[in-house]
Amino acid sequence: MMLDSIRKNMTWRALPLASAAAGTAFLITQLLLMGVMLQIGPALSIRYIASLPMGSGVLTDLNPAILVVGVIVHYILSLVFATLIAIVIHRWGLMVGIVGGALLGLALYSINLYTMTLYFPWFFALHSTPLLISHIVFGAVAGGVYEMFDHYDDGIVLKEAA
Repeated sequence: MMLDSIRKNMTWRALPLASAAAGTAFLITQLLLMGVMLQIGPALSIRYIASLPMGSGVLTDLNPAILVVGVIVHYILSLVFATLIAIVIHRWGLMVGIVGGALLGLALYSINLYTMTLYFPWFFALHSTPLLISHIVFGAVAGGVYEMFDHYDDGIVLKEAA
């Protein structure tokens, strides 16, 4: 019953926009801050993401295909996490979307810190202030962009109903 309500009330067209914007904001924030604050090259962060399906061996491999896998995995995870954020902040308004999304981004960081490192222990090396800030930016952008386009389907629904 609850899933039916979510399925009917969500603005599904807004979700890919929010996911892509938040995923891109995350990458840009992380790559810039990791480079400035920790002097880590941008490829290493993406190889860490690729290591989720490929294992820790890819962290030292310089094959460009690994970067492609990392970007694909990153945007798949962005879609999953943006969907969770959108379900929570749905139709509460832009400010709640941004602030609530930022708080949920912080929660995602915490969950990742305490669960992902159990299954992927090499990820603990990445936990830092830049990664924390990147998660908060991800959540704020995901929530804000979703809420900006939350009523995107309203005109279509009205036309179909008429």
